[in-house]
Amino acid sequence: MGVILKLDHITKLYPGVRALNDVSFSIEEGEVHAIMGENGAGKSTMIKSIGGAISPTSGTITIGDKTFSSLTPATSAENGIGVIYQEFNLVPSLSVAENVCLGNKLGHKFFKSKSQMNEETTKILKSLGLDIDPETMVSALSTGQQQMVEIAKSMIKNVKVLIMDEPTASLSKGETENLLEMVETLKQKGITILYISHRLEEVFRISDRITILRDGTYIGTRYTKDTTRKDLIKMMVGRDIGDEYPKRDTKPSDEVVLEVRNLCGQGDENVSFQLHRGEVLGVAGLVGAGRSEMAKMIFGYLKKDSGEIYIHGKKTDVKSTKEAIQNGIGLVPEDRKREGIFLEYPIEWNIPIMSIHKLCNGIFLDNKRIKDTVDHYIDSLSIATPNPQQLVRNLSGGNQQKVAVAKTLGTNADILIMDEPTRGIDVGAKQEIYNLINSLVAQGKSILMISSEMEEIMGMSDRIMVFYEGEVTGFVDAKDFDQNRIMSLASGIQEA
Repeated sequence: MGVILKLDHITKLYPGVRALNDVSFSIEEGEVHAIMGENGAGKSTMIKSIGGAISPTSGTITIGDKTFSSLTPATSAENGIGVIYQEFNLVPSLSVAENVCLGNKLGHKFFKSKSQMNEETTKILKSLGLDIDPETMVSALSTGQQQMVEIAKSMIKNVKVLIMDEPTASLSKGETENLLEMVETLKQKGITILYISHRLEEVFRISDRITILRDGTYIGTRYTKDTTRKDLIKMMVGRDIGDEYPKRDTKPSDEVVLEVRNLCGQGDENVSFQLHRGEVLGVAGLVGAGRSEMAKMIFGYLKKDSGEIYIHGKKTDVKSTKEAIQNGIGLVPEDRKREGIFLEYPIEWNIPIMSIHKLCNGIFLDNKRIKDTVDHYIDSLSIATPNPQQLVRNLSGGNQQKVAVAKTLGTNADILIMDEPTRGIDVGAKQEIYNLINSLVAQGKSILMISSEMEEIMGMSDRIMVFYEGEVTGFVDAKDFDQNRIMSLASGIQEA
């Protein structure tokens, strides 16, 4: 086996930004090669350079025995490069077969008939061990199945190097498992995988080697079997960040700030729990277990059928998000891009939007108070931005999440519901979110934290409440944290 893909001194300049700085490394034929780095490290720029979406300012890319100073998407594909971006490139209104064959050829001819497309697609799907009807509309598929269709599209082009950008970011646990098994299948077929991910457990499971980028610069490549999580994190962030889950010096009090009794609705049944002042109550469960629905009912975003909510001991009928905010409840939603922030508006607009009524003199906006509030949260949450006028869509995932948190904190909520607070952000940004959570509970705030990452929920919670199919199957105290027990409760195997 030799080198199948090589980057030599790749630099990419944008006005005022050096996205890639003299990056050189190589990929071996038939390996799973992981690329890791914080948001803004240059991973996306590197992928787009290889895939032909952008042209490097300088340097060369060698595929096999051919060297290019720049590539187009067509040239990249012709030389065996396939790219699966985070945002799928599928047409929902077309069938699986039509998507797989769209723009592709059978031999030297384009597909001419529906039966021909179905036949060729079925052949590819079966070779990948997939049981998907080629005539199914893509819009009817799950996210995981759409991911598999993207892989099938690459296979029809006889891909040699498949680049996968955060492929499990939007997948359930089961879909993630299927995807990782698919990576193993592709490797056995001799296909080289360039795997970009923030998830250390996945990288250690499937990769042969790991390359680290930081601030657009190549830091190093390590054999997976010869490195540790701590080593990789230090390479990514440029410093030793200590324990992955920082320890808290404070303990929850006995004061109950939120009590939910027999909450029903949106598929949930008889959900009951108490949240104490200064506590992080983790909420575990498989995707679809009803955790987010519970959060949105408490926040007044979704309608409950029955049940009682007590805030600081007072029964409160929260019927809207406005009433929730007025009662000191804040929600940082799971899908920050659709529900947590306004991507096309600047930071200075996003942060005060939920608390704008508190930043007025009579009926007029107090621009100085608004500016002071925005500056305070940019500083206190270390939001990396050239100025408050920056559009939120131009920020990294971690900084977008901080804006979503700042928007909620601006309401002065003392009960915070954080739904998947670190999804899709890098290890350095995760550490900052964890430190923020610790500082908030030290101030006496209480946090209901929903997370699908087992290590995260065990590392950050004082107690864990476990969901299974809309019901609470048990509570686990910190001294009794055990991954097998939590997974048993989440799978409905045991109840406590």
